[in-house]
Amino acid sequence: MASITIPASKRRITIDPVTRLEGHGRIEIFLNEEGAVDRAYFQVPELRGFEKFAQGRTAESMPQITSRICGVCPTAHHMASTKALDRLYQVSPPAAALRIRELVYSTFMVEDHALHFYFLGGPDFVVGPKAPAAERNVLGVIGKVGVDVALKVIAMRRKLRDLVARAAGKAIHPVFGLPGGVSKPLTREDAEQFRAVAGEALEFAKFTYSLFQKVVLGNSEYVDLIRSDMFTHRTYYMGMVDERNRLTFYDGKLRVVAPDGHEWAKFHPDDYQTYIEEHAEPWTYMKFCHLKSLGWQGFTDGLESGIYCVAPLARLNAAEGMATPVAEEAYLEFFGTLGGKPVHYTLANHWARVIELLYAAERMNELANHPELTDPDVRVIPTQIPREGIGAVEAPRGTLFHHYRTDEQGLITKANLLVATQNNAARIALSVEKAARGLISASTVDDGVLNMVEMAFRAYDPCLGCATHALPGSMPLWLSVRDRQGNVVTTLRRDYDGSIHRG
Repeated sequence: MASITIPASKRRITIDPVTRLEGHGRIEIFLNEEGAVDRAYFQVPELRGFEKFAQGRTAESMPQITSRICGVCPTAHHMASTKALDRLYQVSPPAAALRIRELVYSTFMVEDHALHFYFLGGPDFVVGPKAPAAERNVLGVIGKVGVDVALKVIAMRRKLRDLVARAAGKAIHPVFGLPGGVSKPLTREDAEQFRAVAGEALEFAKFTYSLFQKVVLGNSEYVDLIRSDMFTHRTYYMGMVDERNRLTFYDGKLRVVAPDGHEWAKFHPDDYQTYIEEHAEPWTYMKFCHLKSLGWQGFTDGLESGIYCVAPLARLNAAEGMATPVAEEAYLEFFGTLGGKPVHYTLANHWARVIELLYAAERMNELANHPELTDPDVRVIPTQIPREGIGAVEAPRGTLFHHYRTDEQGLITKANLLVATQNNAARIALSVEKAARGLISASTVDDGVLNMVEMAFRAYDPCLGCATHALPGSMPLWLSVRDRQGNVVTTLRRDYDGSIHRG
């Protein structure tokens, strides 16, 4: 349970740590003299140095190194990194390798979206946003939906993870992606197992969607909360689409739509630096992405702001449809119910995520039943001298970029990882502050209210372990040296600029 610190002056509220997300974060809320919220900050106090210690490593080791960034979405990093190696070595994988990659990735997406619904975001709706903190977790969900449902969820996730391990070597840290293809073909037995589980996964996705309709959409209070102004922002949206502008996770162009819904840009991932820029603030280790041509206008939304959003809601807004029938039907219901495109309700991310769960399961079925899935031709050996490569996928939390430069020996000279939560960072900051302003006053601060503030970031399913990058890249550090009696002998301080000061 998060600790909630409210000093006697009631001028500052600290939620530390925030809960049910990947990584470590806290929320600092400052009240004015009238007890209303003056400012609220979503802070990321951890710093990880993957971009730095990638330098000097062999490019081929990057899919394994970067999969260690996060234990929840390692497959996304592994896949983006592998695609970057394809571009780096200027090699196109065979069709069978691409099918295997996307099949594994679709399997991973089903498992990850199920994790968020049942374990991370779902408790706020299934159990209730103001339920006792001890009940707002997976055990509370089990209490509401029944043990049979819980066993179904656990069994399904295990089968999906076993499939990823079967094809990719490991479920947590895959080892199958190589420049130009994959490490091994699928056997007939592998394919049969994928087909069997894919059918179960689709039924599981349909069950989860029906559960969402019953528990969430069937509750008018929840629907009103989703539509409420304090969880609404008019921003730009970005997502990957195929040649017909339908949502895709593995490969395609990136489409950006404006707050009024018109197509603002559509570009190949190789061109991301033309459209996206990063901004740093001194109070967090997470950088804030914005649309480069619009510039950084601060934490504000609207047509003039460069703030954009990724993740499930953004992907549905950016796409013009789904490529599979069941997901398409749910997609049409989503926009029909919420008033057309684009939908600006932050909490609608949960609904969009369950629609994507349907799509991932349907796509998994399509690929598992492909007649040439077991083709043994799964790799083209690279022959070109490596220089630069960019790979992108749609991670569960949004668009993920891996960008590498190497010397002639294939040793990394520069790496840039632009992760989904960085893309979302500015909108998350907006969401936390607006929710705090709408919910908190000096007389209305309790655990349930503060949990609803946390819901503002939880809808994005942020991964702070992935997203902690800061300029200029040095971590401030305080060091106190004490004697045996506990008295401070001296102190050392390292500032943002790397300078050392002795106390």
